[in-house]
Amino acid sequence: MQRIHTILAAALFSVAACSSDSTGGTSLKTANAAEVSANRHQQDFQWGPAPAVFPPGAQMALLAGDPSKAGEEFTVRLKFPNGYKIMPHTHPTTENVTVLEGTFLAGMGTEFKASDLTAFRRDGFASIPGNHAHYAQARGLTIVQVHAIGPFALTYVNPADNPTANR
Repeated sequence: MQRIHTILAAALFSVAACSSDSTGGTSLKTANAAEVSANRHQQDFQWGPAPAVFPPGAQMALLAGDPSKAGEEFTVRLKFPNGYKIMPHTHPTTENVTVLEGTFLAGMGTEFKASDLTAFRRDGFASIPGNHAHYAQARGLTIVQVHAIGPFALTYVNPADNPTANR
């Protein structure tokens, strides 16, 4: 039976969203969102481990919004080491991915097929419709920016691929 895992990001994002910036300033929850977005630089991002629904090794940074809230736009960055794989999965809403660094390999379907991966290099963009099975792999250190509408959830096609099932 497939289980939808609303990413335990609510906790991660709450921690990231409530932490101080590098200058000890106001938390993201109480700061003016436009002001925060306009004044953030990459060195200010609060990188941390990606939620447990991702295989170990990925890092995530919250840029805007709250992925746990239904109907709210959010933007996160994900950092993957070379060779990192995310097995076939779906999301309930459209996922927009922009490659910032490295090569993001993506494929559509319910089975991971390396021969069907499409390479998206720096500045590449993919929009993956909600409820469409897809999978990914990183070539080299890869950083992507994901923009979507919450709540962000990830359902593995094969429940055995879910890292939280083995914990």
